[in-house]
Amino acid sequence: MRTYEMRAHEMDPTPHLIPRPVRTGPVPSGAGSCRLDGETVVEAGPGTEGVARWLRTAVGAATGLPLADSASGTSGSGSRIVLAIDPGTVPEAGPEAYRIAVDARTVRIDGGGPAGVFWGAQTLRQLLGPDAYRAAPVAPGREWTVPLGVIEDAPRFTWRGLMLDVSRHFMPKDGVLRYLDLLAAHKLNVFHFHLTDDQGWRVEIKRHPRLTEAGAWRSRTKWGHRASELWDEKPHGGYYTQDDIREIVAYAAERHIGVVPEIDIPGHSQAAIAAYPELGNTDVIDTTSLSVWDTWGITANVLAPTDNTLRFYEGVFEELLGLFPAATSPFIHIGGDECLKDQWRQSPAAQARMRDLGLTDEDQLQSWFIRHFDRWLTARGRRLIGWDEILEGGTMESGLTAGAAVSSWRGYAGGIAAARAGHDVVMCPEQHVYLDHRQAAGEDEPMPIGYVRTLEDVYRFEPVPAQLTEEEAAHVLGTQANVWTEVMQDAARVDYQVFPRLAAFAEVAWSSLPAPAERDFADFERRMAEHYLRLDALGVAYRPPGGPLPWQRRPGVPGRPIEGSPPNV
Repeated sequence: MRTYEMRAHEMDPTPHLIPRPVRTGPVPSGAGSCRLDGETVVEAGPGTEGVARWLRTAVGAATGLPLADSASGTSGSGSRIVLAIDPGTVPEAGPEAYRIAVDARTVRIDGGGPAGVFWGAQTLRQLLGPDAYRAAPVAPGREWTVPLGVIEDAPRFTWRGLMLDVSRHFMPKDGVLRYLDLLAAHKLNVFHFHLTDDQGWRVEIKRHPRLTEAGAWRSRTKWGHRASELWDEKPHGGYYTQDDIREIVAYAAERHIGVVPEIDIPGHSQAAIAAYPELGNTDVIDTTSLSVWDTWGITANVLAPTDNTLRFYEGVFEELLGLFPAATSPFIHIGGDECLKDQWRQSPAAQARMRDLGLTDEDQLQSWFIRHFDRWLTARGRRLIGWDEILEGGTMESGLTAGAAVSSWRGYAGGIAAARAGHDVVMCPEQHVYLDHRQAAGEDEPMPIGYVRTLEDVYRFEPVPAQLTEEEAAHVLGTQANVWTEVMQDAARVDYQVFPRLAAFAEVAWSSLPAPAERDFADFERRMAEHYLRLDALGVAYRPPGGPLPWQRRPGVPGRPIEGSPPNV
């Protein structure tokens, strides 16, 4: 493995930090460093105890330093790491802003709130060098130093997210916890947890046990794109118990990451219908013959618009709200995308429901379905968020509450329409930040999907559409990268698709960058040279800059390349 040794130096104006901070500079005392050793103590001010605990468990494990509490009776003859919530000391506004000041004896991290102190601690870890990302010391007795200087920083957006699809390919709990650590290392603060789809239901619901007994498992899996003739004949599945979910949510909260659970309705629901056939359109097909879907694409099997379906999912969401506290999960994602309406058109029951409701088409029927849960969640102090199809059939004028938000995935258009209608928006356009899309055009890319989106392409993504006025742009909460796992059968494949592009995305989400054409990608690549070493230390199976390694390829397994440029968005 590659090794790295940190040398003392004056903090230069552009340290190898990702995301790049707002400003850096030397301290008046000039060149030098602050040495951390066995006598270094941590002084944790009120509200920063969790950050101190993280420093001891993560940085302490890598360095072998105890980083004892300053009140534990140590001599105090060594250096100090001081953690404090002090908005007045932090020039940048907001609870996630921070300031690091390093002199010969002290590393001081001030934050606008606990989250700001935590993000400052993440920057301190970067300053210590890549070996600070290991799980144990690789060179016991080595010297650990922090360059003298000052860093002042704050995020551009309040929503900096990653969506992980665990339905198509299940990721065990330890893998999810690992990804939360990877998000934290990149100062991302939202984990969108895509828990259900046609190919599997991944969260235990005690009042509906067959959702996991039957809906969490499929007999086989398509190998490659849906047009592939190849199959993996092994059964696939898994789910998170309610205690697993509580653990994941608590682990995320300690890292100042909010979790947004997604239960997809009314489309992408075949796994639920396979478990409970009465949820489907029983007057159109024999739903008892359905199984959890084993291939990819969009299935015609969608939820029936019945009172029974509404009550069933109200029960699901009641349990979900108990697992995802409002303090860390104010938003609940209901999907709402890619709902094929052929069965509703053929269903006498669905057509009768439309007549009873005074609806003129099936888009309005879907809008009725979405609005029901929008009001249901609002009454319980939560906010609905859905993919941009939730705008079809009308926005606030036809009943969506003002608190409903939109994940704009089909380009910018949905986000623009939502913002202009007064809804908050998370920008995640497929053409720019779907990390399941291939990273190069070469034939060696494993199971290539979608558009070519290189590291530089992601770095030049701009979340705020130029068409919005300043008032409308204020509705853009932030941005999110999405990872759909149809062709990602294990953690190594997820790593390959996500990294290194997530590092570029993290800088877009955090830093106030120039216009896309003016961004200094060469500087970002220079800083990535060290960041690759951090990823190495973390064991991330990223795509190397020169292309996939032999064991990262999937020869003979077809994907779905899309040639040419993306559509005009």
